[in-house]
Amino acid sequence: MTYHPKSDFLRVMIERGYMADCTDLQGLDDALVAGVVPAYIGFDATAKSLHVGSLIQIMMLRWLQKTGHKPITLMGGGTTKVGDPSFRAEERPLLTPAQIAENIAGIKRVFQSYVTYGEGAGDAMMVDNAEWLDGLNYLEFLRDIGRHFSVNRMLSFESVKSRLDREQSLSFLEFNYMILQAYDFVELNRRYGCLLQMGGSDQWGNIVNGIDLGRRVEDLALFGLTSPLLTTADGRKMGKSAAGAVWLDAEMLSPYEFWQFWRNTMDADVGRFLKLYTELPVEECDRLGALGGAEINEAKVVLAREVTTLLHGADAAAAAEATAREVFEKGGAGEALPTLALSPAELESGISVVQLLVRAGLAKSGKDAKRLIAENGARMDDEPLTDPGLVLDAAALAVPVKLSAGKKRHALVMLAAG
Repeated sequence: MTYHPKSDFLRVMIERGYMADCTDLQGLDDALVAGVVPAYIGFDATAKSLHVGSLIQIMMLRWLQKTGHKPITLMGGGTTKVGDPSFRAEERPLLTPAQIAENIAGIKRVFQSYVTYGEGAGDAMMVDNAEWLDGLNYLEFLRDIGRHFSVNRMLSFESVKSRLDREQSLSFLEFNYMILQAYDFVELNRRYGCLLQMGGSDQWGNIVNGIDLGRRVEDLALFGLTSPLLTTADGRKMGKSAAGAVWLDAEMLSPYEFWQFWRNTMDADVGRFLKLYTELPVEECDRLGALGGAEINEAKVVLAREVTTLLHGADAAAAAEATAREVFEKGGAGEALPTLALSPAELESGISVVQLLVRAGLAKSGKDAKRLIAENGARMDDEPLTDPGLVLDAAALAVPVKLSAGKKRHALVMLAAG
């Protein structure tokens, strides 16, 4: 039976494909109609930026705010010190408090493109769970919170079971993560009236734990909503590209490369991605996604433009699009291409084209670069690169050189000013 929600937020979640599961759809719908619902998603601060894999959750928070509710972005300054074991083959490396603080500062910049922070009822909040986790008294916590958790039940969660079935060790430190995350939900309710936790479907067990703890400790009626774990049409995990993670921070991935990632979407994914990652009307997303032949490429340009505008702004999106058209349609260099600037000192004895391909991010290693050249996949200034032993000096780079890997990945190499 198809559920027809009364609340705008759930209607958007269902229509656009954001929802995988909900703990109590009717109860949540009633709460959303009754007033402003504060809802949170937790993000561990394991890197200086989030990547595209987190974008579905960020968009859920954006839609929550657009439909009149209050997003809480919970930074795991405390839980990052432990590490989430969910569906991981091994324990995460532990970070220092200074590294965690630096990562949180970087992630804040990304969120400000999607939600509006402030003091109003519907304004977003950014909260760090280190505020309450760092000062916990261990014995009191065990007595008041730990007693509500059944180890048998925790072992039954798929995220833990999959790790144990592969006979990979699960440290006691990581096992505590589930309890801490459940406690976050209760603490956010106590402090800010938070009623809803959202996350990817791999977080279902953690979310249910928090709802159960809230009921046991405070007799709370809390809700959970998960999004599907996205894979591309060819089965790859969303957020990964041939060159690695697709970061949301412009310092870690240029707006042009971000634009290009979306332009390279597979035909079968275009309609679905337009619904999830843009705010175009659902009917328009369906129309664009159904285009065939060469027309689907224009739909991909629309996708790239809309997603890049949300994150980096309209000017950056327009510049990326102009660069792409110049590169692909006119064979030009394009001003916004990723650029590698080399100092005269680095070029004293010359630099091999193999090294340049690696340093420009077009190949993962020297071996990868040589394979690219051998398979006729590398070009320099739009001419095939055939000699892996080619060495360039400062004179050769007096004018910027355009390197290409395949048809869609390009970079400029130039002499640094000064």
